[in-house]
Amino acid sequence: MSTLLEVRDLKKHYPIRKGLFSKQTGAVKAVDGVNLTVLRGETLAVVGESGCGKSTTGRAILRLIEPTDGSILFDGTDVRSLGPEALRKMRTQMQMVFQDPYASLDPRWTVRQTLEEPFATHMPELAGAELKGRVAELMEVVGLSPYHAHRYPHEFSGGQRQRIGIARALAMNPKFVVCDEPVSALDVSIQAQVLGLMQDLQERFGLTYMFISHDLSVVKFISDRVAVMYLGKVVELAPTKELFANPLHPYTKALMSAVPVPDPAQRRERVILRGDVPSPENPPPGCAFHTRCPVATDICRQEVPALREISPGTQAACHHV
Repeated sequence: MSTLLEVRDLKKHYPIRKGLFSKQTGAVKAVDGVNLTVLRGETLAVVGESGCGKSTTGRAILRLIEPTDGSILFDGTDVRSLGPEALRKMRTQMQMVFQDPYASLDPRWTVRQTLEEPFATHMPELAGAELKGRVAELMEVVGLSPYHAHRYPHEFSGGQRQRIGIARALAMNPKFVVCDEPVSALDVSIQAQVLGLMQDLQERFGLTYMFISHDLSVVKFISDRVAVMYLGKVVELAPTKELFANPLHPYTKALMSAVPVPDPAQRRERVILRGDVPSPENPPPGCAFHTRCPVATDICRQEVPALREISPGTQAACHHV
């Protein structure tokens, strides 16, 4: 598979300002040097604790928020160099499914108005019966009845609302979709239905996903590769099967030990991390994980480990791997 998206040294720092003249006294390093490659047709999952920079990474890639530094190459185009008009055209190829289906839909708009908006923005020449037919087609694709296009979001269940959000993201036939915890607000049974729908749509339309989640059982089901983030950095990147079978980074091992095992006979040793996640405003020197790591040594406190290839397709940022 060829490369669709290449992210190099992506950073998003939020300035901290204090005093009468709002002088900058520091920065919250939400994303601090992320390197990722996404292949066409694959699902790359990005996982980690709350506050590790997963969602910020996804939004910065799409330029829903402006990155502080780094390069974003999408299908050979430098996304950061695009002006407003060129970026607007690029948005047809890069879309997002948001986490909260209750907040991501305008409660004053019917489903038809919500799904017509992308066409009004990017294909204003489309109107009348043809536009109505495209909206009906989108609803059918995500498993909803076109008969309900006149309804408002509050008249749908959470799973149905998320299907509307997915339909809106697919309106312009994008190549790449960032899915920001798309099933975390749904019941488990509905999660399975929405994940199955997303896999079907990926196969049908050749979509490429970046799937942001903190739920490792969901990630294991849907992803091809997994990037593990900690305090704004990627600490491990590996094929999904390899990561779950043989996690390398101490932080990844701790995450994996917390995944419930359905078979009581297969007991897994829990790795309990001590302390709290450091503040991204003032990250520790050296390896950011050393304050909680059970195998940290002096070099971990002094030098930042590089994300290096350990075996084909597997990378880890740890001095002891």
